[in-house]
Amino acid sequence: MKQRRSREEVIFDMLDAIKKKGGTIKPTHLLYKANLSHDAMRRYLAELLSAGLMQEQQIKKKKFYALTDNGYHFIERYQKFREFSEAFGI
Repeated sequence: MKQRRSREEVIFDMLDAIKKKGGTIKPTHLLYKANLSHDAMRRYLAELLSAGLMQEQQIKKKKFYALTDNGYHFIERYQKFREFSEAFGI
């Protein structure tokens, strides 16, 4: 059986989904791409928005989420950490 994702993995998955969509994403697409429940996504969104890793935008009356520079830095550093830990088998 597969283990649950850690908090950091979920955050990475959300930010990476936005990055892969060109830096902005609609809420529904983020929900599906990050494989989250609606309640879980709301909790993580509040945390990521307050941490400045992403921002909410309104474009033609539609809501989008966009990565900030800090969000891009998180993705880069998390990937390096993951490569490092995999190199040591942890």
